[in-house]
Amino acid sequence: MAGLSQTQTLSQQQVLAPQLQQSLQILQAPMLELRNLIQQELQTNPTLEEEGSEPSIEDKQREREEFQEEFERLAKLDEEWRDYMAQNASYSGRSAEDEERRQFFFDSLVKEETLQQHLYDQVRSSDLNDDDRKTAELLIGNIDDHGFLQSTPEEIAQNTGIEASEIQRILELVQTFHPVGVGARDLRECLLIQLRRLGKEGGLEWRIVDRFLDDLGKRRFPEIGRRLGTTVEQVQRAANFIGTLDPRPGQIFTADPNNYVLPDVTVEKIGGDWQISLNGDQIPHLRISNTYKDLMAQDGNGAEVKDYIRDKIRSGKFLIKSIHQRQQTISNIAHEIVDRQRDFLELGPSALRPMTMVQIAEAVGVHETTVSRAISGKYLSSPHGVFEMKYFFTPGYQTATGESMSNTSVKGAIAELVKGEDPKNPLSDKEIVEILSQRGIPIARRTVAKYRNELNILPSNMRKEF
Repeated sequence: MAGLSQTQTLSQQQVLAPQLQQSLQILQAPMLELRNLIQQELQTNPTLEEEGSEPSIEDKQREREEFQEEFERLAKLDEEWRDYMAQNASYSGRSAEDEERRQFFFDSLVKEETLQQHLYDQVRSSDLNDDDRKTAELLIGNIDDHGFLQSTPEEIAQNTGIEASEIQRILELVQTFHPVGVGARDLRECLLIQLRRLGKEGGLEWRIVDRFLDDLGKRRFPEIGRRLGTTVEQVQRAANFIGTLDPRPGQIFTADPNNYVLPDVTVEKIGGDWQISLNGDQIPHLRISNTYKDLMAQDGNGAEVKDYIRDKIRSGKFLIKSIHQRQQTISNIAHEIVDRQRDFLELGPSALRPMTMVQIAEAVGVHETTVSRAISGKYLSSPHGVFEMKYFFTPGYQTATGESMSNTSVKGAIAELVKGEDPKNPLSDKEIVEILSQRGIPIARRTVAKYRNELNILPSNMRKEF
């Protein structure tokens, strides 16, 4: 009996593990990925259908007639899907075949044009012979996602046998492509290409970039003015113009999850109170097809077919339940966020309050890791913009009056101070510490420096204008 009991326990674990993996994957999946997963399950599980897609009597009859011949194909797909779900539980240790299978299930996601594709399209529209076109494509293959050429014409010539002068000639053509500045070998050349296209070749901006780029980065304006025989004010104006150029022209094609965001949660004020709504319209609403319920009731179908249908119905019901649990968990967390961040909703990011995942987990009645999975890649739309849900989780400070203030709010206060400073006499980190202390916010000087760096704010000596 003990041996039998052990066998049953192991069997149950083998059955439950893939379901648990699927449930966790659905909880963690962002909106677009979840939508894709559901579409793939609709393709591999014939018992599932979207609500509002009830087939006609003729369609039902045709579906019954086709089911038997499709049975073996569907069973094979089912095995592939099981393999995928089991192997996709972790992103580590997958073989190339596993990765290829995983990619198949995500191929229907919309992919934006890459920098390389954009450049290849311009090559195809250029009047080039076959050799020049191949050289141009070779160069494009050596351009990174920021738009910079990673190999010199001499290095490419040595590896390909093409004359360096020919590679340089085609490179000059590629450097006329969009985005402006693409194909440069370094920042200096990138900025010079942009200045040339703006008709400023030989001007003050050009001379500063060409000869004093390092001094420009260190804002040594008096030194640049002295060596170029011009005033500090003119150098300042030229530096301001150079600052409008793009130091990474290819970055506009870099994949950014914020380019296209579907918020999972929308918060808006209705009737004087904050209301939460889940963006469930973007998720297909599923149900079990009545056609397959009828097939289960028919005596003419063999045991193998009925077992298959029963298994698929069970799997479909679990998927529907997992999606419902995902939405309910996100809704519960969103309600807690709104309850604790009403000041943020009324006043904006400067009023964000400290909040941890442990606090929300205790309030919702789930484990901290469940909160972490539930907010991963999820977004909340508010009157102040769309924010990733993890944005609202931040430690904080206790002010002199006993109020809690989040790190994000402190950063916002620093940013506001710098924004309103006298550019000719910018605030030092020590002065920022003193101002915040007067406001009742105790903060160390090194913490101000850390937050300033995270905000991409230069030190005071580099912010000074002349």
